[in-house]
Formats: sequence, structure tokens, C-alpha cells
Amino acid sequence: MLYIVLLLVLAALGLLVTALITGTSLWAWVSIGLSVLAGLLLLVDWLRRRKRADAGPDEDSEEPADSEDSDAEAAEEKDEAAPAEEDAEQTALIPATGELGDPAEVPEPELGKPAAEAGPQSEAKAVRDTPPGVEETAPEDLEVVKELEDEVVVVDEYPRYHLVDCGWLSGRDTIPIGVGEARQLGFTPCARCGPDAVLAAAHR
Repeated sequence: MLYIVLLLVLAALGLLVTALITGTSLWAWVSIGLSVLAGLLLLVDWLRRRKRADAGPDEDSEEPADSEDSDAEAAEEKDEAAPAEEDAEQTALIPATGELGDPAEVPEPELGKPAAEAGPQSEAKAVRDTPPGVEETAPEDLEVVKELEDEVVVVDEYPRYHLVDCGWLSGRDTIPIGVGEARQLGFTPCARCGPDAVLAAAHR
């Protein structure tokens, strides 16, 4: 708005100078009209600024109130959340208890027995599932065993081949197979029953 008023004033001044130089009254009247228009624009701009200034304090006063309300609500929410977090921490620190608040009964290991003996059945099962070691076959026995077709047995998903009477096979499903074929398939002899040594000695 101020730029327009400035342009109008400059134009009126230019027309006034032109009217004085040429002596034409028309340019003088146009200059006066532009000056009046510039004055009206200034008046309108002043009224608009005054109206905005009158309305400004009310809007400014409302905004802090809203921000104060939001800050108060945030503080209340934080205060409500803090006890919940404290309760959760305290609950995590409290040991498990029975129905009436008594400490939960935890079985204690018997005196004189180490804690490792608490699960003999699981340990026995783990030992039973562990395959025996590999028999160390002598080179001369290995040459004999490679050519044999004598029957040994294997257990699915286990890497050893065994004699039929191997004690480790108790209660397991066995698969009969030739000893030479077992070696070709990647099975290794059981260290418990020693099939390579037994079969090689039987064929010498």
C-alpha cells in the first residue's frame, strides 16, 4: 500500500512540474487528483492498521491462555504417568508371592547334593542321545573292511555304524546296511562296539 501511495505522489509531483513548464491547467488538475487519491489510500491504510491494533491484544491474550492450558494438561498427564511407572518398578523388585502375600514356596535342593543333580533324567537323556565316539581303525583293518559286505546297522540321523549287539542301540530303530556301503555313505565306526576291528579280525 505504501509503495502505491509513493508512486502516486511521485506521479502527481511530475505532473505538477509539467503543468508549470507547459502552462496547461489540465496537468495541474490531474496532479491534484492523484494527490487526493494518495491521501485516501493513506487514510484507508491507517484505519486498517488501527483496527488490527485494536483486535491484536485480544488475540494475543487468548493465545497465552491456550498455551497455559496445554502446559497444565501436559503437567497433569506427566504426574499421572509418574506413579504408574513407580508402581511398575516396585512390582518388578517385589519377589513372587503366594495368594496371601506369603513368599512363594521354592523347592530347595537337598543338603549334600549339588545343584547339577536336580535333573538326573534330563542328563541321562542327553547322554543317551549323544552318539558314541569314532573308532580308531588301524590301516590294515581299514583295507579289509572296505571290501567287506558284512551287515552292520545304523540309526537314522546319527553318524555311526554299529554291530548288531552294540549296547548303545538299546531301544532304537536300526537300519541294516553293508559295512562297505556304510563307509561310502559317510558313516564312521562306533568306538563302543568297534565294528571295524571285529569284522577285520573275523575275516583274517
